[in-house]
Amino acid sequence: MGLFKKLVQTGISAIDWEMTPEYTFGTFESWGGRERVRSKNERIYYFFIDAWGEEPKLCLMERGIKHALVIAEILAPPEMVRRCVSEQGKVARFERTHPINEELKRWLLANVVETEDDSKVIPLLESSRTPVGGIGLPGREAVLTAPERIVLPPEPAELSEEDVTALVLRFNFTEQERNPQGSFVKVLVDNNDGLTVSDRVTGLMWQLGGTDIMSHRSMRREIERINSTRFAGFADWRLPSMAEALSLLEGKQSAAGQYLHGCFSGEQPFVFVDATRKPGGQWFVDFKQGRAFWSSGTIPGGFGRLCRQEKE
Repeated sequence: MGLFKKLVQTGISAIDWEMTPEYTFGTFESWGGRERVRSKNERIYYFFIDAWGEEPKLCLMERGIKHALVIAEILAPPEMVRRCVSEQGKVARFERTHPINEELKRWLLANVVETEDDSKVIPLLESSRTPVGGIGLPGREAVLTAPERIVLPPEPAELSEEDVTALVLRFNFTEQERNPQGSFVKVLVDNNDGLTVSDRVTGLMWQLGGTDIMSHRSMRREIERINSTRFAGFADWRLPSMAEALSLLEGKQSAAGQYLHGCFSGEQPFVFVDATRKPGGQWFVDFKQGRAFWSSGTIPGGFGRLCRQEKE
């Protein structure tokens, strides 16, 4: 068995030649779309072009519910990849992933899928298949030098685009669209419970993991359930405010491909924040793109990573 077939763990039949980046939200992360994938163990694979760098590259994506991982780069002829991108026309700043065309599909079938020659397959991020946790952080009892406590606005808010930009600049958050050179400082410590970490700077305790994709209404019900069962021993968990969620952003991507400290689970790529958009919509923080974004009410799905304020 060749390397490519080993990477595609459920078999070549799992390659979805119809899947494109624009379909993935409706399939894996929302309540509508082309189809609804129900099994958390199900994996679908598709090829796409990553055009974020100076030179576009052909990649293999492994997708499932709460799971997104680029598992390989495919060394296709560069002129063929560039030709495919040029066919797409002008795209938005945060839409630089493209579906493959028929020419690339034929090349892939002949040179990657239907051959044992693995010379054109470069595996990526294999280590990120293993769930991450709070390993490597100082323990809660550690004596650490931390900057002065910063109290972030915790309240629910209605925010315009200008309000979000002002918030990012006020606290110097490292937000890839509005302030990529930001340097908000965190001092994370492991609470040694396998469930949470705390930030000595903001005084916030965070879930290491989070909640599955769900609607805003379902998320509120889930928060009530989490508090009724006293997750990690506390009953005051809530959605983060916009500022609180932005405080988690890092300047560099983790092994899971997110602008987030590696102690956190990579299974919550974008999360609800307790903020609506003025004049309409719901705000989120996207850890994969390292930015705040909004979505209309017609796409209500989102993940959750809850926080609580610790007492000084």
